Amino acid sequence: MKEIFIADMAALPDGQSLDSVFLVLNRQQRTTKNAKPYLSLTLGDNSGQIEARVWDPSDSRIASDFQKGDVVKVRGTVSRFDGVLQLKVDQLRRATPTEFDRRDLLPATTQDIDALWQSLLAAVDEFENKQLQLLISTILAENAVQEAFRQAPAAKQLHHAWLGGLLEHVVSLIGLAKRVLPHYPLLMPDLVMTGIILHDLGKIRELSWATGFDYTLEGQLLGHIPIGVAMVEKSIDSLAEFPPKLKMLVLHLILSHHGKLEFGSPKLPMIPEALMLNFLDDMDAKMQTVATEFQRAARQGKAPGEMTDRIWALDQRTMLNTRAWLADQ
Repeated sequence: MKEIFIADMAALPDGQSLDSVFLVLNRQQRTTKNAKPYLSLTLGDNSGQIEARVWDPSDSRIASDFQKGDVVKVRGTVSRFDGVLQLKVDQLRRATPTEFDRRDLLPATTQDIDALWQSLLAAVDEFENKQLQLLISTILAENAVQEAFRQAPAAKQLHHAWLGGLLEHVVSLIGLAKRVLPHYPLLMPDLVMTGIILHDLGKIRELSWATGFDYTLEGQLLGHIPIGVAMVEKSIDSLAEFPPKLKMLVLHLILSHHGKLEFGSPKLPMIPEALMLNFLDDMDAKMQTVATEFQRAARQGKAPGEMTDRIWALDQRTMLNTRAWLADQ
């Protein structure tokens, strides 16, 4: 349905016209050096984003009723300013729902959502602790929770920041845990798995993803950890005879999974299962971040031996793709 993607525009010559739909990621009213007003836009799709300019906002061919988060139909021409690709917008209007597929506009998991969901349910079926199994089954059986869990990103910008990213992240952690847990017999496997499945549950209400990735008002005011704790505690209290000690441990896993107070955890991990959850969660997030940066570097046309741009989530360090570098003969 979408005519051209942003990643394809780098191959287009200056002056090439195009007609396609984009997501408005940012809109700002600015003025030129001659005090003439213009619109500075950031447009996006599932392949990236591009800066766009509307040099005459009063033009009747430019709609005035669009905002950040809207999907727009754009006709314009490709140009470059200081070597950076831009789009000069000649016509713009809000797109109708039949003119776009949300999956074209937002990054999405490349994995099969149904298969990921079945992997999650299979892991729950393997629980030996029936109270924990019942808790998770009860939560995941709610239609609203199930639908959101299958769609939500795991973050706005960092790791697994795409549709289905939360589910992909959780299933990845399940796979890691199955390899690690047998090595440490002091751990309660079902408790670790419970933490893995529920630790980011609050993100289904912290984040919104209808037309772009952003924080809900609830997410901005509370954050996913307190939201998740409240959701899980409500479910636990609905279950008859759920052990109070087990409730305390489950809530601690969610409260401490970021590992450090400065990283947003209200509590430090104080049980071995919480410590393991933090290690696995941090490892999966960081490795996925590195993989995403390698993909971005490749799209930018960087040679295999070039370092990535600085990665905020890794303390501003840059990374070398060793596999690609060694394979480049």
